[in-house]
Amino acid sequence: MKNVHSFMLPIAAVGVLMFPVVLNAASLEPIDSTGVQVQQQQQNGITYLSGGIGEDEARAIQQAQGYNLHMTFSIGAEGKYVPDVNLVIQKNPGQPVLTLSEAGPLVYVQLPPGKYTVVATRNGEERRDTADVGSGPARNLVFHWNTEN
Repeated sequence: MKNVHSFMLPIAAVGVLMFPVVLNAASLEPIDSTGVQVQQQQQNGITYLSGGIGEDEARAIQQAQGYNLHMTFSIGAEGKYVPDVNLVIQKNPGQPVLTLSEAGPLVYVQLPPGKYTVVATRNGEERRDTADVGSGPARNLVFHWNTEN
């Protein structure tokens, strides 16, 4: 029995170490572009993507390069993605650089370096966060509402 135990431990360790690799490999599967309706858009010189309904569309956005602010909108205990968020990104209070209606559930934005206030509103319930974006890795913000109303 001791020999079996010592044999199984390395196999279990390799399995645990490989799990993140398997997850990443799954996200690199080919995307069925016939169901994907995400297109790069611009507003006030700011480039962005908004969408992510369905697996292929979500993966298409998640694989997009060149966006330094990534936002995710979700509701409920299960964290279900929602596409009905009003979004305002402000450089200074009262000075919006991007305003979107019915955005999400994923929004990726390319902003000039600086500090921004992000206001996400769903059914009148507001969530706020700040993002200091620059030339480094993308800043990730998650906005979550507890109720589905």
